[in-house]
Amino acid sequence: LQVTAGEIIWSHYGPWGRCMGSDCGPGGSQSRAVWCAHVDGWTTLHTNCDQGQRPSNQRNCFRVCDWHKDLYDWKLGAWNDCVPVSARTFGASQPFTCSGGEEGIQTREVGCMLKSDGSPAEDAICEYFEPKPRLEQACLIPCPQDCVVSEYSPWTSCSKTCGTGLRNRVRSVLVPPLFGGAVCPNLTEFQSCKPGPCTGPEGMYSLRVGPWSPCTLPLTRPARQAKRRKGKGQGLRERVGAVKDPETRELIQKKRSRNRLNRQESPFWDIQVGYQTRNVTCIHRNGSAVVKHLCTPRNLPLTVQSCVLLKDCQMTDWTEWGPCSKTCLNPESPRGTRTRIRQVLQFPIGEGVKCSLVDESEPFCWRYRWGVKHSRTTEWSDCRVDLLLSQQDRRRSNLTGLCGGGLQTREVYCVQANAELLKYLNDLREKEKASPPVENKLCEGPIPNSSQLCQIPCPIDCQVSPWGAWGPCTFENCEDQAAKKGFKLRRRQITNEPAGGPGNCPHLVEAVPCDEPSCYVWQLVSLDQCVPDDDKPCGPGTQLAQVQLDRNLCSSSLPPEPVACEVPCSRDCVLSDWTTWSTCSQTCSSKTIEGKQMRTRSILAYNAGEGGALCPNSSALQEVRNCNEHACTVYHWQTGPWGPCTEDPTASSLNTSTSIRPSSDMQGPCSMGMQTRKVICVRVNVGQVPPKKCPDGPRPSTVRPCQLPCRKDCIVTPFSDWTPCPVVCDAAGNAMKKKQSRKRLIIQLPSNGGQDCPEVLEEERDCEVPRVCPGFRWKTHKWRKCQLVPWFLRQDIPGAQETCGPGLQTRAVSCRQLDGMQADMSECLKFAKAMPAITQRCQLPCQDDCQLTNWSKFSSCTADCVGVRTRKRALIGRSKKKDKCKNTQMYPLSETQYCPCDKYNAQPVGNWSDCILPEGGRAESVLGMKVQGDIKECGQGYRYQAMVCYDQDNRLVETSRCNSHGYIEEACIIPCPSDCKLSEWSNWSRCSKSCGSGVKVRSKWLREKPYNGGRPCPKLDHINQVYEVVPCQSDCNQYVWVAEPWSVWKVSNVDLKENCGEGVQTRKVRCMLNTIDGPSESVEDYLCDPEEMPLGARESRLPCPEDCVLNDWGPWSRCSLVRADPRSEGRSRSLSGTQQKWQHQTFPCSLNLNCFNYFYNITDWSTCQLSPNAVCGSGIKTRMLDCVRSDGKSVDIKFCQELNLEKTWQMNISCVVECPVNCQLSEWSAWSECSQTCGLEGKMWRRRSVVQAPQGDGRPCPSQMEQWKPCPVKPCYRWQYSPWSECRVENVVCGHGMRYRNLTCFVSDGSIDSEGSLVDEELCSGLELSVFLCVVCAGECYLMEWSDWSPCVSICVKGAGVDFGSVQVRSKAVLAQEPENLQMCPDQAWESQTCTGGECYEYKWFSSVRSNSSQPFIWCQRSDGLNVTGGCPPMNPPMDNSSCDPPCLMPKSFCSEASVCMCEEGFTELLSATGQLDRCAPIPVLEIPTAGDKKADVKTSRAINPTLPSTIQPGRTGRTWYLQPYGPGQNATHCSEY
Repeated sequence: LQVTAGEIIWSHYGPWGRCMGSDCGPGGSQSRAVWCAHVDGWTTLHTNCDQGQRPSNQRNCFRVCDWHKDLYDWKLGAWNDCVPVSARTFGASQPFTCSGGEEGIQTREVGCMLKSDGSPAEDAICEYFEPKPRLEQACLIPCPQDCVVSEYSPWTSCSKTCGTGLRNRVRSVLVPPLFGGAVCPNLTEFQSCKPGPCTGPEGMYSLRVGPWSPCTLPLTRPARQAKRRKGKGQGLRERVGAVKDPETRELIQKKRSRNRLNRQESPFWDIQVGYQTRNVTCIHRNGSAVVKHLCTPRNLPLTVQSCVLLKDCQMTDWTEWGPCSKTCLNPESPRGTRTRIRQVLQFPIGEGVKCSLVDESEPFCWRYRWGVKHSRTTEWSDCRVDLLLSQQDRRRSNLTGLCGGGLQTREVYCVQANAELLKYLNDLREKEKASPPVENKLCEGPIPNSSQLCQIPCPIDCQVSPWGAWGPCTFENCEDQAAKKGFKLRRRQITNEPAGGPGNCPHLVEAVPCDEPSCYVWQLVSLDQCVPDDDKPCGPGTQLAQVQLDRNLCSSSLPPEPVACEVPCSRDCVLSDWTTWSTCSQTCSSKTIEGKQMRTRSILAYNAGEGGALCPNSSALQEVRNCNEHACTVYHWQTGPWGPCTEDPTASSLNTSTSIRPSSDMQGPCSMGMQTRKVICVRVNVGQVPPKKCPDGPRPSTVRPCQLPCRKDCIVTPFSDWTPCPVVCDAAGNAMKKKQSRKRLIIQLPSNGGQDCPEVLEEERDCEVPRVCPGFRWKTHKWRKCQLVPWFLRQDIPGAQETCGPGLQTRAVSCRQLDGMQADMSECLKFAKAMPAITQRCQLPCQDDCQLTNWSKFSSCTADCVGVRTRKRALIGRSKKKDKCKNTQMYPLSETQYCPCDKYNAQPVGNWSDCILPEGGRAESVLGMKVQGDIKECGQGYRYQAMVCYDQDNRLVETSRCNSHGYIEEACIIPCPSDCKLSEWSNWSRCSKSCGSGVKVRSKWLREKPYNGGRPCPKLDHINQVYEVVPCQSDCNQYVWVAEPWSVWKVSNVDLKENCGEGVQTRKVRCMLNTIDGPSESVEDYLCDPEEMPLGARESRLPCPEDCVLNDWGPWSRCSLVRADPRSEGRSRSLSGTQQKWQHQTFPCSLNLNCFNYFYNITDWSTCQLSPNAVCGSGIKTRMLDCVRSDGKSVDIKFCQELNLEKTWQMNISCVVECPVNCQLSEWSAWSECSQTCGLEGKMWRRRSVVQAPQGDGRPCPSQMEQWKPCPVKPCYRWQYSPWSECRVENVVCGHGMRYRNLTCFVSDGSIDSEGSLVDEELCSGLELSVFLCVVCAGECYLMEWSDWSPCVSICVKGAGVDFGSVQVRSKAVLAQEPENLQMCPDQAWESQTCTGGECYEYKWFSSVRSNSSQPFIWCQRSDGLNVTGGCPPMNPPMDNSSCDPPCLMPKSFCSEASVCMCEEGFTELLSATGQLDRCAPIPVLEIPTAGDKKADVKTSRAINPTLPSTIQPGRTGRTWYLQPYGPGQNATHCSEY
């Protein structure tokens, strides 16, 4: 096979392997498999490939470690524009009808980055911790939204009183065109009008004044001014330098600086006074300029005036960022900042751009993040479990060790997150060092959880069985039988092993000392038949004992001897066998109490005549023996609790102290230790006795191994920064003393012998009081001389004089501290009010003008609030002799004002605030660890009412004038919540069944309902009770009938000779409590089953001599289950005689009489049962099986068990009792900013949120989640304007003019109906003034003012849930006054802005038939009932699904897309009275007289939008103005939309 070289290539399909390495970071390496392959896919030897082109099979990589999670994160780019899905697919695009929106896809860039500087990193680093976020998402492209406009307004009046004028009507934009929708139609419609012929010539010309030109300097003045300035400065320097006296030189230098400020020669100021001009032209009413002499001669307005050259603020570039104020590698340091500055080179002059910030700073070294577990939060508090209301009981008030579900909390605090952790994150000591807390407001994003649900495992209590019977007396050790005494033992077993092991169970063995112990005894099984001696048929004999035990074990003791017995002869007295020994009457013996056992026998037949053995007396029919002769001294071993786990001195490992939090369970083992406990011998009801009294065999151990947990030292955060020192100044301007504090938090409590926490967790110190309250103000200097426009520029103006007239004057402004010391200008820019004006208009009086001195200072007042003060001025020079100057109305020479009054009165205003608890109402546990959510919610608080301060004129002033801090305080009470209160549990009822499975019940009843938000009651029944039901089991053999032996026969028909015949026997039957040792004590008879009560009397025949004597009948045998074949039961008895024989008796089995079926019955489920100390959480519901006989009687469960009946029921199911979790709230937020900057009605709010919602019957959340209090009252200062005057352009007709209004400063309380009071203007100095320019000229076409903002409209699809935000719009329509000026009209304008809460509308076509027409009238209507143009779907209107109706049959007409008849270009629509197209008329021409021709110029008045091409086909969207010709009863011009 021949293969060319090009067919063999290197293939590297193997993926890169895992990054390996010993160090974290970029030092890792990864490899991949590279092999040589043919282009068809089969591999070959490496030597067949070009070794020079072999790809690398190994590369460096970044080995990611867990702590990199704090350093790297995904950087998410912004989503790109939504691209239609159709644009991303191949093939021809399908026709698309937009309904709501078009599906699209938008993409974004996602990459891994280093958090500290944002530099890109490998995606594999971030993917190690979190999957890469998605790069694409679905989006919706909204449908095009056409412009929607309102209906037209009514027609305006005619623009002229005679001749030809125009009427206008306008409409406004309601919804702007969006997403490529149709543009807005014309907003204006014109209609020509002719009020009547003019009686005289119409005004054809008017004088128009233009705007002022920019301010400029004369060409020659700057050089001349610089030369003069240079000469002065040089001479002054020479003169200053010549002065040798330093004090004199300093005084001269100060004066020179002061003069330079007054001359504005500071380097910050470069005020240059120049001039500006404006043009005055004569214009024709069609807008064309003509020669001035055509205008009516009048005084021309001022065309030149002084001005100040506009200069923008000039600043230097920003300096480089300064170094960080703190090192970034020490997490204990406070956060650092870096700063940069820039200098002001030139302050703004005139209307120049204002200066912005001169310095800025930013936190650089630290980012802020919410703390996370182990190092950024405190430890979780212990799990706290609250009792369920149904479990609260005074008898359980001292209950400890509650378990189940609860709540644990921790405190979350904001820390500084270092962005440059790379260096020391590998160092364990640094990595575990806590960060100092900072203000919580610095952290952004969601706050980590401060509370969580938790579980305390419920301990499993040890449960033991009842005590067993006492065993025989045995040696402690059968291997060593030297001791003479032994022990009898009784035992019990563990039925439920506890959580901590069997060591937590009570003692399981009790012992009593005894004599004559033995390890093995012969156990009698039965006795053989009585065998008479000497092979006689009757008489005395013996019975051999049958034993059960290994004879070798009992070889040390003799076996039981044969028992003497007697077989009665025919004429002897016949006795029954002995009964079994009764149970012992006592369990032990003492000096006063002895245990006894008894057995009896009865006479079956009396002796017959002579020769027969006589019957014994009654005492011989009963035998008594002692039993349980051991003393009542019971001993047992008693164990104490296990002690703490201590170091085992024999172990090699040592317990080390650590401040490192161990594994997640926080209890990691460090080494093995040992625990000890005390074990003592106890005598029951006495106490401790010597250990030898207890047997050594069952003695518990006293030592066991254990695991030592690591010691944990207390961990606290470093101290936070000192809180900032607030600078508070009193009314006199003196700084007041304040304190600052810092704190640290405990984030880990000590345990297992670790280092204790420090006592000081918060420190406080006095702030440094500044000498002067910080503050800056502007200082103004003297006004300079009034500066006129240069004479050579105004000498040609009629009436102008060289040395007088209007001018401009300037002054300097400097920055001072409040104590008058000079400060840098930048301080005033940052902290002072607006800069005072540095220029003002002035007037140099001419000879004919009145000249007066400046106003004097006001005279002094003798007392406040009494009298007046005055100031004066006087006429000077020739003005004293001029009559017009003596007019004091125009030139007042004195002013009078009332003396100021400093009397103030305070009074409350507004409503009381919410009741607010004092700060610091949080409950704190030991060592300062806060418990989240345990905030004081009730008790005494305070409510606040704002105080308002008025002066003597009832004007609002600052509250400090009334020596008030702004509030009245009043104590108030927030009622504490009272929980639902239930009674204590009743006693348990008796088990519902005395035999088998039943239930027992206990209950609580309602004592007090909850109020004020207390914990709600559990679900109660109709009589306000809550129940607990648990299953119970009654032992069917718990109570048994015990019958005493039969009495002696009482023969009723006595044969005295034979002593036999019919007779009666009786016996006593008692109900007794059955125990493991047998029946113990008598109880009430009703506790035993009456059906099973033995007979207390019986009738029978007493055998006579020669009669067969029988023993009592044995018990009936049990019937088997009922089947088809008959069954019977039987019983037997033996014959007393020489040879024992048996007699049998049978009785047929009958269902429910002596034969029964048995079946299981299942009880109801119990309530959810928890562990003894558990209050909630997981539990079980149980139910029990009951064995029921076929006659309905419950019997012992063994009857069903013997039948092996099928049991398919589930006896236990898990259940959950919801844990009571009280509502946990966050802390109150800081008070918000005031809702109003001034006035009486401002409010501040603070809010809190639910951290943990309540669960179960926990305390619900309070309804008040926000509180308010009034803001301190501040006066509202405002400029109050008079109405605008008519637009005045001096004494000319039109042009750039000014409207005027008077301006006064008022103070008010901010309410709507407050008119306010006049105050000094300086109080309003910080407010901006508004100036209104107007441009009005007759005959012009101009834009109107902006319309009001339209109502907010949602861009949506109604009913489809699609919303693209809300928008509102305003528009400017065009107004025209002269028909011939329409071509000069500006374009209409509109602007939009986003808004919130817009209404979602839909648009529909409507139609109606008018009474005087058969044709329908069609219009578009919005869903709120507003008639609009635009917005309706581009489909045929109602009643016409295909074409216009009626058809467009008029010449030059066509049917538009909106199914409306329209005219072609060059023609205009004439409509009928019903709104239908009547005909298409050509564009008319108007005869408009011109200045040069008294006849008429014929012009077509049309203005086409210059932004659109002139060749637009019919149906296009464009604007064209048309004048509608005069028709019958109408003449109109309108703007048509094509």
